[in-house]
Amino acid sequence: MVWDFFTLLGGLVLLTIGGDTVVRGATGLARALGVSPLVIGLTVVAFGTSAPELAVNVIAAWKGEGEITFGNIIGSNMANIGLIVGCTALIKPIVITGVVIGRELPMMLLATAAVLAMGFDSALSSGGDLAPFDDYYTRSDGILLLMFFLVFLYYTVGDFVRQRDGGETSEELEALESDDTIVVAGAFMVGGLAALMLGASWTVNGAVAVATAFGVPNVIIAISVVAIGTSLPELVASISASVKGHPELAIGNVVGSNIFNVLMVLGITCIVRPVEVPDGGYTDLIAMACFSLFLFVVSMSNNRRIIRGEAAVLLLAYFSYVGWRAATAIG
Repeated sequence: MVWDFFTLLGGLVLLTIGGDTVVRGATGLARALGVSPLVIGLTVVAFGTSAPELAVNVIAAWKGEGEITFGNIIGSNMANIGLIVGCTALIKPIVITGVVIGRELPMMLLATAAVLAMGFDSALSSGGDLAPFDDYYTRSDGILLLMFFLVFLYYTVGDFVRQRDGGETSEELEALESDDTIVVAGAFMVGGLAALMLGASWTVNGAVAVATAFGVPNVIIAISVVAIGTSLPELVASISASVKGHPELAIGNVVGSNIFNVLMVLGITCIVRPVEVPDGGYTDLIAMACFSLFLFVVSMSNNRRIIRGEAAVLLLAYFSYVGWRAATAIG
């Protein structure tokens, strides 16, 4: 039991290290090859913060642990909003920029709605009959999600290109500067990917073993411990930005990560192996949708600022929901 816990913990640590290392390696490699830093900022950083979720879910799907896959994706999106936005806004209120309101948040709501509809597919088609494990995210669902993701990339890349042509820069992109050679950057890429794969394997094995030892469903461990663990890159980046006086960067980080999770990560995972909606999964899907909708509403209020009171509500709602899910599953 103790060894299983340390396996899970070690896996989460490797995922965090691997995600950071992949970002550094990919950034250095792209710059050495002359790729625009604007495009690097969009693709490499966004992918890097979602790399832990992708690694865990592909490994879990490959091993047939669908509950880990479902719980990690849905749980990570709730953790991103409830935990990360909550913690960041408690440090300093978050100012919401126009592009986040006009495009990113609506895209996140659209992606969430698509995943919600796919999850309730049998209920929608059979007139409301729900039964555990009746619903799956199929390979065709995965292809559709990836197509949505490509549309999101198209519009986002276009926006970055327009900013570049207009001479606009940002601190986020300037932070991507790298003097690594191709060899060094390639070594970081390979090392980071190896850490991600090993960390994902340890995380899945440890999570399943711990869940079995405590007699709780795998989805509960995935929606809590694994989800928080794989969201650590976003948490660290957002709190760091807030401490440095740039809390507004946190909202873009969270919204972008949530879009990547449900469109890219779930899409790729479904293609590897269809993902079933586990017992209690319908409630988790509705909860994720409620967190997303609440984030949109508070982003529009208080002169487009998320204040400390709203941050406290997010944190309370997140820990209350996760605690309730765990208690009902164990009970």
